[in-house]
Amino acid sequence: MAKKTKSRSAAQTAVKKRSGAKAATRSSARKAVKSKARTVAPRKPARPKQRIAISHHREEDFKADGLRTYAKYRDLGIAEASHGLAQAHVIRLQGPCDPNEVSKLHFHDVEFQMVYVLKGWVKTYMDGQGETLMKEGSAWTQPPKIKHMILDYSDDVELLEVILPAEFKTVELKA
Repeated sequence: MAKKTKSRSAAQTAVKKRSGAKAATRSSARKAVKSKARTVAPRKPARPKQRIAISHHREEDFKADGLRTYAKYRDLGIAEASHGLAQAHVIRLQGPCDPNEVSKLHFHDVEFQMVYVLKGWVKTYMDGQGETLMKEGSAWTQPPKIKHMILDYSDDVELLEVILPAEFKTVELKA
């Protein structure tokens, strides 16, 4: 019987040796995984340093050279100052609203879009939200590629729009 029974301290030493070997194996395996993860992660190229952009209101800065023919845009200089990271402009929708021209279902291929009503009102449709009347002081975000359209607006409406990135595609859809 003496041969079968090991002393308590001899058994504990044997267990410690085995678990020590396992711990060393686990530890080196973790290090290998961590080092692989560190080397695999691609580095983002550094963005150019952003500049200060200051834009003062001037009527002559509203141009009819934007996305929509029924709107005038005042660029706020954000796209240039941020090297394309974002775009911001004030939009004046030209009245009276013509639903045949305005109400076209579309989406923008963007990462972020926010609109704030500076003056007047605008009625919009957004997929999943339905029709919503936005008036002076209202703000909303539009998730990337959400289908939407303008349904109606006041003759004096002005909107502030912020979009990321500055360059993006707009896709018109059949309603």
